[in-house]
Amino acid sequence: MRELNVAVVQMKPELAKMEANVGKMADFIARIATEQPVDIIVFPELSVTGYEGGQRFAQMAQRVPGAVTNILGQHATEFGVYVLIGMAVKEKVETVLYNSAVLIGPDGAVAGDYRKVHLQAEERLVFRPGYRIVPIETEVGVIGLMCGWDLTFPEIARNLVLDGAEVLLLPAAWPAKDADMWRTLLVARAYENDVFIAAANRIGEEPSYTFAGQSAILAPNGEVLAALEEPEEGYVVVRLDLDEIRRRREETQIMLARQPGSYRSIVKKY
Repeated sequence: MRELNVAVVQMKPELAKMEANVGKMADFIARIATEQPVDIIVFPELSVTGYEGGQRFAQMAQRVPGAVTNILGQHATEFGVYVLIGMAVKEKVETVLYNSAVLIGPDGAVAGDYRKVHLQAEERLVFRPGYRIVPIETEVGVIGLMCGWDLTFPEIARNLVLDGAEVLLLPAAWPAKDADMWRTLLVARAYENDVFIAAANRIGEEPSYTFAGQSAILAPNGEVLAALEEPEEGYVVVRLDLDEIRRRREETQIMLARQPGSYRSIVKKY
């Protein structure tokens, strides 16, 4: 049996208070890793900075690797875990920013990163969209990264799964007004791809948003294995049996029943 212990953290990042947010994340890593076995800890989207940073992201964005990944990498090494964080990332050209999910390995190094492809309106004023959708091979399994509103687009999850992803990790800053859709889409993406999903959504309020929370871990059949129903900080941990993916796909035949030749319009630009 191939097992993977995954934790999703539901937290309230404070807008533009990076030191406090990173300190809180470090505390969560220590707490989770000392209370039970864990392989991967998932934090929400833009958990380092808060969501509505606007033009302040130009000052808050970090290089990868850099100060933030080095600090949290020390904690990843101390406790022997993978840590996925949400942060604003800048390129060598200071004005090029990305809303990113960064995976830090138990050796403290950056194991991989993902730049959010589907940006909402206010995000497009600050960030550039990413374009690479590539799973990350790790010693604990093949990991696919998504971010926030990417959940709305089935192509991202399907692309990752077709390229071998066994678990999809989803940091999010999903609004409370769309909480019903959050739950619906999580179930749909897990079920239609026969894949595990670990989704960490933030809570709290910022000038334009109240965030939904309802972080959850789902099985390949769409079953919610664990969830944080209340808008409170906390975490859940689930032990995943990765062999369940193969059994589920043999049972449903969803992947074998696909007819890609009939889907040509999907790749057309409007």
